[in-house]
Amino acid sequence: VQLQASGGGLVQAGDSLRLSCAASGRTSSSYAMGWFRQAPGKEREFVASINGNGGSRYYGDSVKGRFTISRDNAKKMVYLQMNSLKPEDTAVYYCALRLSGFYATRRDEYNYWGQGTQVTVSS
Repeated sequence: VQLQASGGGLVQAGDSLRLSCAASGRTSSSYAMGWFRQAPGKEREFVASINGNGGSRYYGDSVKGRFTISRDNAKKMVYLQMNSLKPEDTAVYYCALRLSGFYATRRDEYNYWGQGTQVTVSS
């Protein structure tokens, strides 16, 4: 399984960005997907997760109400729509795949990781 995250960039506070994660290899639409982020000097933090059929989603408290995770199983894509961005959202964002249909919030519950995409939000 390979995961390729893209869509990061430099934006101003209040702007929006949409991250994409393309899955390839032996993937399945039944697998849960997640987004995590890691800021310099901090641990990797849970952002959002979506179950295999897209019917259930879960968000970290810091992004709830601003970010939306979605997936297109036909295209093997997962997205993270980020609105009302804040400087504290600055981080490298990683997508991850879990060999289970249920969403999860812990890093060790995910089996595959993408390479990350940088998001920088200026004030």
